Amino acid sequence: MGVRFLSTGAGLPDKVLTNADLEKMVDTSDQWIVERTGIKERRMAAPDQATSDLAVLAARHALETAHLTPADIDLIVVATCTPDHLFPSTACLVQKALGAVNAAAFDLSAACSGFLFGLSAVSGMMEAGMAKRALLIGADTLTRFTDWKDRGTCVLFGDGAGALLLEKTEGPSDLLAVHLGSDGSVSDILSIPGGGSRHPLGSGVGEFPPFIHMEGKEVFKHAVVRMMEAMEAALKKCGKTVEDLALIIPHQANLRIIDAIAKRLKTKEDKVFRNVQKYGNMSAATTIIALDEAVRSGRVQRGDSVGLIAFGAGLTWASAILKW
Repeated sequence: MGVRFLSTGAGLPDKVLTNADLEKMVDTSDQWIVERTGIKERRMAAPDQATSDLAVLAARHALETAHLTPADIDLIVVATCTPDHLFPSTACLVQKALGAVNAAAFDLSAACSGFLFGLSAVSGMMEAGMAKRALLIGADTLTRFTDWKDRGTCVLFGDGAGALLLEKTEGPSDLLAVHLGSDGSVSDILSIPGGGSRHPLGSGVGEFPPFIHMEGKEVFKHAVVRMMEAMEAALKKCGKTVEDLALIIPHQANLRIIDAIAKRLKTKEDKVFRNVQKYGNMSAATTIIALDEAVRSGRVQRGDSVGLIAFGAGLTWASAILKW
């Protein structure tokens, strides 16, 4: 008994924000950005687009690919750290927009690791008999929480959503292994200080702004170590090696981090997926959009084993080995 992966989908804003555009907004350059991050452009949600709007686009894409309707879905989980509202949940807004009247819906927050945390939660619920078909969506609009005066962070982030459609199966599961980890003792190195119950908007906003704060060097150090540990743990759980994987999809935050992971895994260059240059860091949307792109481009075929790794605020980290 387990889960079967039916389809993927992506929802991306139309607006492309290039490094040349950023040169006009902040003291930076295309060369500086590319050398440090590998990012050349990113997508930016329109003023009237929220996280749920991108999530709906991704969900519809996945449903159309699988030839299913919203009424066929009985669970919707949205992994996001940039919800439309503190409440109601973004997942309930997605349910409403889709007309998925038979679906229970809730959000899950684990920042950039959110999609893989969601994969663990959804698969567990399905295996427990709580759902037959589910939409798992990773969606974030980090540009809404970006300080455009901070040259160290404003070049990193983009907006997007990706969806995975799952079905319960009595046969072998397509999800071979998952590994999750967290370390709240260093949560201050990557956070949005203001806007929550600790420092609400309208109270001390100057000292605790609702923008992304990141200590880049510390984040880099933790990201590489934790993602490597997570990948090794997931491979061990399902008895596979790096050589068994057709593709490895790391969290697309920074090309230097991706390259460092590829080097430590001692694998072929073309086995490690990269699209950070086009989208930047889309938080919970990165791994699923990358998987969608890999599937639709033919880099992943049915029957292939794929490894996904992520790292985010919390700190959180996660990995999954799946059979597509």
